[in-house]
Amino acid sequence: MSTQLSSGKLFLIPCTLSNPGEIEMNPMDVLPNQVKTCIEQLDYFIVEHSKSARKFIKSIAPEKKQADLILFELNKHTQSEEIKEMIQPLLEGKNVGIISEAGCPGIADPGAVIVDLAHKKNIPVIPLVGPSSILLALMGSGMNGQSFAFNGYLPIDKNDKKIALKNLEKWSSEKNQAQLFMETPYRNNKFLEDILNTLNGNTKLCIACDITLSTEFIKTKTVNDWKKNKVDLHNRPCIFVIQKD
Repeated sequence: MSTQLSSGKLFLIPCTLSNPGEIEMNPMDVLPNQVKTCIEQLDYFIVEHSKSARKFIKSIAPEKKQADLILFELNKHTQSEEIKEMIQPLLEGKNVGIISEAGCPGIADPGAVIVDLAHKKNIPVIPLVGPSSILLALMGSGMNGQSFAFNGYLPIDKNDKKIALKNLEKWSSEKNQAQLFMETPYRNNKFLEDILNTLNGNTKLCIACDITLSTEFIKTKTVNDWKKNKVDLHNRPCIFVIQKD
């Protein structure tokens, strides 16, 4: 009589909020020991990019042999057939970890598709504690933590972006709800200019930049006040939070 193998566990492993090699601090300054223990025990990982994932794993567990690592890449180039292959080790009883490029897997991150598939296959999913730029930005903003929405990336087209910003401002006022969003770092300065030229002068805007890094900058001002205070956000990871009374 055949016996069915118990499935492995899928661990969602948080990363620092900047890629390894771009920060001077020890990653364990902002990550719990549970992350180190988990990485030391795993050989299978689903990652966005193998090179940066290997750097991160080495920074957390330098004694771990890189040759023993089996990495699957999950990003915009991944085909649907490949995704099914990624969970095969789990179905064979092996534990697997998902590592994002920055922050928490599944949050503004392609890892969610693996988590969804794991649930469909009755594979246990275990999220580990770690830094989330979204929650840390909201915590530091002074805006409504009882009701908020993360809206990801706004449209690139200038007119569509303006409409999106005005809608978020309207919803924040009508629902008393903080609205969070982000932009690709190299477009931040132009994006901030569009925000300041679009929103009401009395709308509150928090800029949360380089969170958990030595260059961390978190400040909330009205749009009118931001117009008087220049800040350089080029190539710095940012979360923007707005709320209109």
